Formats: sequence, C-alpha cells, structure tokens
Amino acid sequence: MTSLSQEEENYVRMSLLLTGISPRATRTFFDKEIAPVCLEATLKKEYNKLLDLKKKHIINQSQWNLLFPRFPDVPASKTFDITLMITLLRNLTPYGGFDCLPAAAVISKGADLARLKYYRNYLAHLEDGKVEGTDFNTAWDTISEAIERLGGQQMKYECDQLRTKILDQTNKEIMLDIKRSNDEIHELKQSLVSLEKSHEELKADHADMKKHTRYSNMAMQK
Repeated sequence: MTSLSQEEENYVRMSLLLTGISPRATRTFFDKEIAPVCLEATLKKEYNKLLDLKKKHIINQSQWNLLFPRFPDVPASKTFDITLMITLLRNLTPYGGFDCLPAAAVISKGADLARLKYYRNYLAHLEDGKVEGTDFNTAWDTISEAIERLGGQQMKYECDQLRTKILDQTNKEIMLDIKRSNDEIHELKQSLVSLEKSHEELKADHADMKKHTRYSNMAMQK
C-alpha cells in the first residue's frame, strides 16, 4: 500500500478525532442538556420549531425520520450524528449564537459546539486530503480542548493518545478510501459545472437562432 505523507497522516488523525471522539463528547453533553427520558417529549413540544428548520433545509429528511420515527420506535441520541445534535442544541437550548469559528478567548459550551462544527466542515471541504503541520496543531488543540469541556477529561486523554499513536493499516486504508471518494466527488462536481456551462451556452445559442429566424421571417414578409 502507498505510504502516507505527514500531511495526509495529519488528515487521517483529524478525521478519526472528528468522526470518533468528537461525536461521543457532543452526545455526552447532549444527554445532559436533553435527558434521554425527556427527549421524545421535548421534540414533540418543539415540533413547530423543528418543522421550520426542516422547511429551511437545516434539518434534512433523514434526520427528520430520526427525530420522529414510526411507532413503536422512539428517538434516541445514539442514532443522531454530530450535525443533528449540534443543530438541536443550538436551537432548543441556550447554546446558539455562533455561526463561525469563535475567538480562542471565548470559552462556553456554545462556542465549543461551534468549534467542532467548524472543523468538521473544514475537513469535509479539503479536496486534497492533507493538513499542514501548523494548521493541524492549531486545530487539534482547539478540538481536543472543546472535547474535554464537553465530554470530560477521559475523552481528552483519548485525544492525546490518538495524536501520537501509530496508525494501523485499517485506519490508513479507510482514510485513503475517503480521500479517493472525495477526489471522485470533486471530479463529479467539476463535470457538473462543465455540463451546466455547456447547457447555458446551448440555451443562448438556441435563443440567438430563434431571434435570427424571427428577424429573417419578418424581412421576408416585407
């Protein structure tokens, strides 16, 4: 198997941090704020607010099905991903207010949720599957400290272990597969942009042709 560069390894570690430990920390905090025994009642009480979020495409249909599953199933945070949990916390509890990366000096649960969301989106939009050393160190410190405040000291210990542990073959292969998938998605997006551009050009040519034909017919009638 092709070995990873340091920047690619940084990407793997951050991915494992944001897809493994980060959701668990968020879920720990989520269950404290909206207790599992109260979750169904809370969601029903806030139905109209949640429906408005769905109409605005902040909550998608798959997430909606998790919030309001068919009887006899009941909603459970263990089925929620980090995006859905953060959306609920920011809209149903007093932990909203951040739509971008908060300043380092701002320490609050809302700010920590925003940090996890920011870096999750940051990683998702990296097209080359690489994280430079300085960016990695800054991001890791920010994320792991937020995880500690949301999930406790044990999870911070797990972050510290993940930062230096030797990555096994499975981790590398999984992340390389993700990188290849991201490359394919990027290529598809580029193809879509090209197709849309070609379609617009064809529409413009067709409009010009119709206009030219109309003028020609008018000239012949004269």
